[in-house]
Amino acid sequence: MSARPQHLGWFAARGFGPQGWGTSAWDWGYDWTRPDLYQEAVRSLEQAGFDLVIIEDAPSLGSPATIDLRVRHAFGGPKHDPLLLAPYLFAATSHLGIVPTVNPAAYLPYTAARQFASLQHLSGHRLGLNVVTDTGSARHFSDAAQLGHDAAYNRAEEWLSGIRDLWRSWDEGALVADPDGRFADGTKMRAIQHRGEHFAFDGPLNAVPFTDGEPVIVSPGGSGRGLGFAGHNSDVQLALAPLDEASVREYRGRIHEAARAAGREPSDIKILFAIQPVIVDSAEEADRIVAASLHPTEDVLRQIAQKQSSDLETDLTQLDLDRPLDLAAFGEHVSEGSIRRLVKKHDVATTPLRTILASFARQGRITDRSGFVGTADEFTDLIEELGTWGNDGVLLWGDLHPANVRAITDRLVPILRRRGILRREYADGGLRANLQSF
Repeated sequence: MSARPQHLGWFAARGFGPQGWGTSAWDWGYDWTRPDLYQEAVRSLEQAGFDLVIIEDAPSLGSPATIDLRVRHAFGGPKHDPLLLAPYLFAATSHLGIVPTVNPAAYLPYTAARQFASLQHLSGHRLGLNVVTDTGSARHFSDAAQLGHDAAYNRAEEWLSGIRDLWRSWDEGALVADPDGRFADGTKMRAIQHRGEHFAFDGPLNAVPFTDGEPVIVSPGGSGRGLGFAGHNSDVQLALAPLDEASVREYRGRIHEAARAAGREPSDIKILFAIQPVIVDSAEEADRIVAASLHPTEDVLRQIAQKQSSDLETDLTQLDLDRPLDLAAFGEHVSEGSIRRLVKKHDVATTPLRTILASFARQGRITDRSGFVGTADEFTDLIEELGTWGNDGVLLWGDLHPANVRAITDRLVPILRRRGILRREYADGGLRANLQSF
């Protein structure tokens, strides 16, 4: 009996940035600013039967005082605009959904509605929008754009509602295309007049309506307000949670509850858990990797410190690794939540920084569910098990580089297909149709 089919996607975690920097993939010699690298990667993902690629973005390099930490090792930047990369990826594929990240603070609703409608038509209805509320980037757009966490979600809700009103401002029958000479019926277009807390604009939109549905909305976020936004608006939820049955079912339950509260069906939202697997050729190799991760080298610890320095905008590389972490090293620009994610459950008063950093190096085996190192068969076992808990699919996480993509898909795809987990054919009608096909 075949396993439950699931949707697979790829999360391009570096965005439209220097793919492969700091790894052996960089030596392939691609120019990350040109489309060729990304086009080759997405062709492989489409051949593999993936449904979508989500392209991360962060418009900001952070605090002016800490920009060097963000760009020194290309963790926080540079990044180009993924929305402008999307047409090149559509041109290279026929079925794959492309989902650039967009921030409502950066786009006026009428302009956004028109641009997104154009891409939806040009792509054959394969556009998705990963809507984020990154408050740290808002200062680049206007003083009024800077809001608190929940208020930024409120703005995103108004923004998306206004865009949808514009998309729907052409009623059924408004587009006539009569051979006798009448192209459109202006009496079936609605004059939108939006006057909200954050935006004011008029319609109708001068872009024609969609034949196969609006762009798919994706959202991340695990806060109560973030889940509420997903329940009202999202077609796909990018999920982060421990992959044990209790955690998966609890997370899915919260999303489904939010959907019902918004008058929607739980099946309206596909929940895809993000995973960064390490796929190897044998169980023995997996065991060696896990064993080595328990005793990270100085080089590995330095790389971890560099990435954490970028994320926290605080230079950890200058601190004594063998002394406890001094919280005074963090400026006011660093949130308590970010510090907690660094420290985890360690006692900051007594734990050497070396021990905290080493915890980020530690890996685990797929077989005992302590991590994601294993063979393709073992990783497929995990995905199949997720399916028995009602899971909709997974997002593989990494650079959108042909070497990264092929290293995983070459091993994984044949096994997933033989077990009936991964699609062999795409549906007609674009990204939404593929997501709704099972």
